[in-house]
Amino acid sequence: MSLMMCRRCSSRLEGYTGNVYHEFNDGLLPLFITSQHFKKKVVFVILEYHDWWIMKYGDILSHLSDYPAIDFSGDKRTHCFPEAIVGLRIHDELTVDPSLMHENKSIVDFRNVLDLAYLPRVKSLLEESGAQEKLNQKAHSSSSDVRGEVHDATLKRPKLVILSRNGSRAITNEDLLVKMAEEIGFQVEVLRPERTTELARIYGALNSSEVMIGVHGAAMTHFLFMRPGSVFIQVIPLGTEWAADAYYGEPARKLGLKYIGYQILPRESSLYDKYDRNDPVLRDPQSVSDKGWQYTKSIYLDNQNVRLNLRRFQKRLLRAYIYTIAKKNRRSHLQSQ
Repeated sequence: MSLMMCRRCSSRLEGYTGNVYHEFNDGLLPLFITSQHFKKKVVFVILEYHDWWIMKYGDILSHLSDYPAIDFSGDKRTHCFPEAIVGLRIHDELTVDPSLMHENKSIVDFRNVLDLAYLPRVKSLLEESGAQEKLNQKAHSSSSDVRGEVHDATLKRPKLVILSRNGSRAITNEDLLVKMAEEIGFQVEVLRPERTTELARIYGALNSSEVMIGVHGAAMTHFLFMRPGSVFIQVIPLGTEWAADAYYGEPARKLGLKYIGYQILPRESSLYDKYDRNDPVLRDPQSVSDKGWQYTKSIYLDNQNVRLNLRRFQKRLLRAYIYTIAKKNRRSHLQSQ
């Protein structure tokens, strides 16, 4: 058994502010990267231990270690280990580099850990909502009914999840987006995760979806909950182009998602009504970014909403729908052989 000591399961203070991006990028992924080769025979010792973090991510930690984490400051016992690792390794944004890993483990292997952590709870939630009763009814239905249900299942509309925001970077015509997506042929679920939302509920919604839409922000970290081969459409507000691709677009591609970035036009930004048409905020966001992070954040992240040009955005939705239907047809063809 080995000991692994980490400051706060995070290389930055933000990892403990409830920011899901930092919790995964600076905490959980480095834990996986640094410890997976021990095959759970490792103890995590945390210098700045927080009960809420352990409770929130305990399902994941239990699949990285067979032992409870130790509070370095609060645990006064003496622990003896044959070796210790101090600090965690990180590869890149929200990813795992197979070339640096034991047995060439990748981000897909990390996602497999998420499956192990959350699918049992997802199943429990479905049973609580009455899904088990429906399954029991199906088990006693006639063979013709079963054939009909199988046929209906093959015709089931692909599921699209919209990760909705209430504050800055909200889609102000979200209701019209939902209507358009349904008219195209999607089954739409609008998900509004809060800091207190059980992760298994978010995981269940995204793991069962074919497409996810969201505006650039920390919540896009939830692309990790999608199955490889699914579609991730990221709406990219003004001034966030580089960050949107570096933090979420490229990592999503590495996971095996079909990534579609939708860069909004100035007219689709609420900033269009606040600034002169020739203002650098609209015409040259890069020059604004050059003034520093806090200044950039105050304009593009904290005070910008999006009103989608639905005719323009429809092209991305149609592309996602056609891709998803083609994938379903290929899978059905392979199963019928």
